[in-house]
Amino acid sequence: MDMFNCLRRGQFHISPEPGGKRMRKTKEMAAEKPWALISEVSENGYIEEAVDIMGANFNLICHKDFLLNPQLHGPKIQSVFVWNNDPPVQHSLLSSLPSLKVVANGGVGIDHLDVPYITSLGVKVCNTPDVVNNATADMAMGLLLASARKIVECHQVSIDPKTTHIPLCLMGVEVTGSTIGIIGMGRIGYKIAQRAKGFDMKILYHNRHRRSVEEEQSVGACYCQNMDDLLKESDFVVLVVNLTAETKGLISHREFSLMKPTATLVNVSRGLVVDQDALVKALHSESIRAAALDVTYPEPLPRDHPLLHLPNVLITPHVGTNTYTTTKKMIQQMVDNAVAAVKGLPVPNEVRPEGKN
Repeated sequence: MDMFNCLRRGQFHISPEPGGKRMRKTKEMAAEKPWALISEVSENGYIEEAVDIMGANFNLICHKDFLLNPQLHGPKIQSVFVWNNDPPVQHSLLSSLPSLKVVANGGVGIDHLDVPYITSLGVKVCNTPDVVNNATADMAMGLLLASARKIVECHQVSIDPKTTHIPLCLMGVEVTGSTIGIIGMGRIGYKIAQRAKGFDMKILYHNRHRRSVEEEQSVGACYCQNMDDLLKESDFVVLVVNLTAETKGLISHREFSLMKPTATLVNVSRGLVVDQDALVKALHSESIRAAALDVTYPEPLPRDHPLLHLPNVLITPHVGTNTYTTTKKMIQQMVDNAVAAVKGLPVPNEVRPEGKN
């Protein structure tokens, strides 16, 4: 945290050369860097390594300090770095940042940003695609495997001090040779298909646009123009879509009724893609076998939510991209996007309002 505060103030712990030239040079360099607003460096915000990456190109101020005197800090901020939806980019914040040039989001999903409004102010919006693909695909397969083979339950039995024998009821379902249905065959969906191929799974997918024949053949994927066909045939249904008006509530009562009673739902997209009341009913009635979720709505769920108390549910707290390697790549991409916007250059991962791409 001390390192963060030093960077935020444009100061560095450097032994000065004779005459203090090196210290003066360092402060001059800090003064030349643009200012960026961030959330915080803590277990709820950025890892400390992120400070080095962001601080190389920006003077940083955390949201908490900003709120102490927005009139002083607001006019100099040119970039807002959004991490885990924080700081909230609301109209009130934007109105206090007259020099803002870019909102750089960490992650692909931008459903928490009012992109049309932000861009109407002449502010760029950007995200971090590609660098999140592998980590998110790994998480999807991890959830699928953990649910199928009851890995969490097995761990709990193994460490339970009351365990004296291994119960035979810890029977899972076979992954190898099963059918996976991927809804949303974008960058991440395709990475999941590549992993599923390694398990000799039959791969079905539904997407707004069909992949090329070469891409399908590379992973052995079959296109389902009708999502219902995928739901009826899949042992594992994996959701990898962006949250839009069209995908909100995409999986609800009717869709669960089409799935096999032995099927598992895996969601690594957004919680609102699934009607959670319908999911609870499907799980409770055993209309489907199980659900493995890295996303819910809200996050975290209220502690009395029924999903938290069903034995056939596995939930992780939206950690699909949470590896040190991927996080640092995301931060670097955010910085690269923001630097380009501040300099008036083309922004590599600019997000435009729908219909204006």
